[in-house]
Order: sequence, then C-alpha cells, then structure tokens
Amino acid sequence: MIKRSLPIRIAFYAALVIGWQAAASSGIVASELLPGPYEVAQDIAYGIGDGSLPIGVATTLWRLIVGLAIAIGVGVTLGVLMARVEIINQTLGSLVLGLQSIPSIAWVPIALIWFGVSDAGIIFVTAVGAMFAVSISIYTSVRNINPHYVEAARNMGARGTQLIISVLLPAAFPHMISGFKQGWAFAWRGVVGAEMIFSFLGLGFLLNVGRHTVDISQVVAVLVIIMAMGMALDLALFRRIEDHAMKRWGII
Repeated sequence: MIKRSLPIRIAFYAALVIGWQAAASSGIVASELLPGPYEVAQDIAYGIGDGSLPIGVATTLWRLIVGLAIAIGVGVTLGVLMARVEIINQTLGSLVLGLQSIPSIAWVPIALIWFGVSDAGIIFVTAVGAMFAVSISIYTSVRNINPHYVEAARNMGARGTQLIISVLLPAAFPHMISGFKQGWAFAWRGVVGAEMIFSFLGLGFLLNVGRHTVDISQVVAVLVIIMAMGMALDLALFRRIEDHAMKRWGII
C-alpha cells in the first residue's frame, strides 16, 4: 500500500514545492511574509552546517521518546484499570476525562515551578499532555474486546495479571495502535510547545530564536523539519506496526 502510493505522494509534493517557488518568485506573496523553498532550503543547509539543526533534532527526539514512553506506560496501565475495575472507571475515569481536555501547553507553569528550566520539565509536559489521551483510547480498546475471549480464558484458568498480559492486551492491540498514534501526536505538539516557552534547546527553541530575530526563513525551515519528521516517523514506525498488526490479526 505504501509503495503503491509513494509515486503519487512524490508527484504531489513536487507540484506543491514548484507552485510555492513560483508564487514566491512572482511576488504574489512578500518574501518577508513567506520565503520561497529555495531560501528555506538554504536556511536548513546553514542549520545543518553550523550544527544547530542536528542538535535541535536530537534534543527534541530524545525528550519526545522519553516523554512518550512514560505516557504510554502510564496510559496503558490507567486504561486497563479503568476498563476492568468499575469503581476506578467511575472515579478516576471521570478525572482522566477532565484532565485530557487540558492543553499540553497549560502544564508548562506547573513544570516550571516543579522542575525549573530543565529537560525534566519539558519531558513532564510531553508525558502529561499525552498520557490521558492514551489511557482513554486504551480504555475504549479493552472495553470493546469480545467478551467470549475473556470467558474462554477464565475457563482455562487465566486470572489477574496473566489474563491482562496474555488475553486482554493482545486482543486489544490492533486498536491500541491508534491510541499510541494519538499519544504520539499529543506528545509531539507538547514537546515543541514546551521548548518554545522553556527556550532550552530543541526545535521549539530554534522556532523561538527565529521569532526573536524576525527570521521568517528560519521559522519556516524549522516548521518544515517538524512536519517532515512527523510524517517520516508515522510512515516508518506507526504505519508499519499498524499494517503488520492488522494482517497478523486478520483484520485486513
């Protein structure tokens, strides 16, 4: 599926870049407002040359991976508990639903007070901004498992942790992937947003530098890098895992 759609995507983005360059060269849009792809490519090359872009990418990815791992670990635990223990669902579940509506960026003041300007603060914002979305998705996935699977497992003696690890999580896994993708999207936005406010290395920091120096080329260049990384990670990781799980479970 990915290989068949690749030529279409390449043609689409090539046409998009050509149209963008044509609009920039014709003066339809002032270069002070939106630079052309050539200027953006120059800025990316300069950022790679002076090392600021590789350092920013590596720093952001490290924070993202740690924050997302925490979010998935806590989110899966909360989701399973909410789905299997009714009293937890009625109490903690309603709290999780309320916390999920809080934007990631709103956790920044707490992070600054608790952790100061540090990696820990940014990772906290990244994790807390994603974990509640993951937990709700996992809750839905586990609740939608065919009850006959659970009954059959119990008749065979599966209980407690064994039931969760050997039956519930494998049965829910194909649908859990969408929860992981949602958590990834929340974490990605959270880490960049936190870096902009913390102004402490990373791609968000580079965006803030471009804003302060009124360098629109740098701002657009970093946005292009963020978009490209998001698309690449989704295509290389989550899309492949999802396709494999769907085929493995016979869904497609």
